[in-house]
Amino acid sequence: MLFAKALRRTGMALLPLALALSAAPVAAQDDAMTAIAIPDQPAAIPLGTGTLPGAAAAESWHMQYGSRFARNVVQATLTPFLPDPAKATGAAVIVAPGGGFRTLSMDNEGWDVARALADRGVAAFVLKYRLNQTPEALEVFANWRPEPRPAPATPAEALAALQPQLEDSRAAFALVRSRAAEWGVDPDKIGMIGFSAGARLTMATQEGVAEARPAFLGNIYGPMNAQAVAADAPPLFIALAVDDPLFPNTGFGLVESWRDAGRPVEFHYYEQGGHGFGMYPKTTTSTGWFEAFAAWLRMHGFIANAG
Repeated sequence: MLFAKALRRTGMALLPLALALSAAPVAAQDDAMTAIAIPDQPAAIPLGTGTLPGAAAAESWHMQYGSRFARNVVQATLTPFLPDPAKATGAAVIVAPGGGFRTLSMDNEGWDVARALADRGVAAFVLKYRLNQTPEALEVFANWRPEPRPAPATPAEALAALQPQLEDSRAAFALVRSRAAEWGVDPDKIGMIGFSAGARLTMATQEGVAEARPAFLGNIYGPMNAQAVAADAPPLFIALAVDDPLFPNTGFGLVESWRDAGRPVEFHYYEQGGHGFGMYPKTTTSTGWFEAFAAWLRMHGFIANAG
């Protein structure tokens, strides 16, 4: 079963915005969206993939759940978070935040993840990929529901639906490899980790961008449906909570696909955590996913030299 069938089973393309953005990691009073100025991002590198076709609304940002979110991203960037040279292991990760392809959770699923990876000696690169357009006014967006769209009928259609984002992912891998010596990166140790929609992009990159060649994959509360697995597919790490509202009854086809293909896969299924737990401090054991991911990278030799 390929990516198109995954879309049909999860219904992710048809989810209401409230679910697509659901995280509910902190107090209810933080749920409201508050407009903020676009933060300075002096280290962000334009990826040169162009302006999102047909874009009318300009990029904007807001606070929610105590975290910063980007919206209406029309030009992609990549922001490096490099480790102390004394800790550097040569491993690198492209980090893809989630948000239903309508927002990007830049703190919780982007910059905070990248800082934690850099502290482990892993060069991290936060991908601010282009997003589907949403209403420009935040007060309209807060209650907006997109028009339902039919799920792609074929794997090719499923990948085509993510064409701008896959172009951004392709450019991100190309940029890191082109500057690998400068950044202290081993070109054969560049992986990708994604959260929710970012996990969907991560798996689509593995499936549809041959030149990316990720050395490992991290799927954090992303779609769990089966997909075709190549004989040389990279190791896959998966983390999901039992009480995730987006993927409650979709099975474990993704885990089984990797296992049945004889490829390395590790799956953490947390009793509690909901959707969007990311780097938020919580009392649930899902908070331990990052330590588990770091241990998994060490087991596979990617951060064997970390300090």
